[in-house]
Amino acid sequence: MENHKDVGINFGRSLIVPCVQELAKKSITKIPPRYVRQDHQKPFLTSSDDTSNLSIPVIDLHALFSTDSESSTYSSELNKLHSASKEWGFFQVINHGISESLLEDFKSEVLKLFKLPMEEKEKLWQKEDCQEGFGQLFVASEDQKLDWCDKFYVNTLPLNIRNSKLFQKLPPILSEKVDTYSREIKKVAVGILGEMGKALGMSKEEMGELFDDGAQFLQMNYYPQCPEPELAMGFSPHSDATGLTILYQLTKTTGLQVRKHGNWVSVKPLPNALVVNIGDIMEVVSNGVYKSIEHCATVQSNEERLSVATFYSSNMGVEVGPARSLVAQHNVANFRRVAFEEYYKDFFARKLDGKSNLEFMKL
Repeated sequence: MENHKDVGINFGRSLIVPCVQELAKKSITKIPPRYVRQDHQKPFLTSSDDTSNLSIPVIDLHALFSTDSESSTYSSELNKLHSASKEWGFFQVINHGISESLLEDFKSEVLKLFKLPMEEKEKLWQKEDCQEGFGQLFVASEDQKLDWCDKFYVNTLPLNIRNSKLFQKLPPILSEKVDTYSREIKKVAVGILGEMGKALGMSKEEMGELFDDGAQFLQMNYYPQCPEPELAMGFSPHSDATGLTILYQLTKTTGLQVRKHGNWVSVKPLPNALVVNIGDIMEVVSNGVYKSIEHCATVQSNEERLSVATFYSSNMGVEVGPARSLVAQHNVANFRRVAFEEYYKDFFARKLDGKSNLEFMKL
């Protein structure tokens, strides 16, 4: 991995792809072949009675972060978090402590970023040897199917992994809001991970050694209107490599779907809520108690959708592996241990394919 003063750390590369937003502006009636998914390449998006009434759990973070840990309210909410992490791998959080004004200001700046003219976006486009900037991730070959989505990806924390040259090219207000937002999201992520550690029976010190200064990456997603949404994918089915992912849905358009018992369940945005999901690293750390879940994004013919995903990972320099206290509890390690750098190098070298990234970690 590269580590230079002005360019932060490069965790991988992806082939340069066209701007989907520019394609959508052409009022096309057919999507290009490279975006067309055959039936076997798309998840079966069900609307059966078994799943239409399902919704992911909702966790009140104020009850976890600000309530007496001896109270029944706290115990009830901690049990909800533990259950959601085991059975769903996904939940929405309310009363998370991030101000509505920051969320609105950040949303406004993200919208402006995707509305920049193409000549301005090109200055922020990915380079051949680095995945940061506008483009797509996990494009490993020229014949690979592409998602109907433009992304802007940037390393945010700790500061030494930031690409200062890229940050300097961002509109100044956006740069400021990314900085503030990323720090606030870190507080939420570390707080949730701390509560998960308690529910799992880990010590505060062990959880802190793994996650208190975790690597954090931010990905802004823009899903334009699509003339053939039934043939395209906004984001291919996958699980996230990180510890936790925290998603801010900027629009009310439904598009995120999670896999539950082999079916796909839509996640309906709640006002001022954030969506949290377990990543592969947290499944590994929990020794398999918590589950990272496949999810995907669909697209619409008449509505655009925007979201911002913040990926919060373990501390750089640690080994990615099961918590030693849980291995002692379970009398078995279900995953191997690898260096942080090796783990991410492998992740970014492959195309997204369900939970394939986790398979190489299993013993």
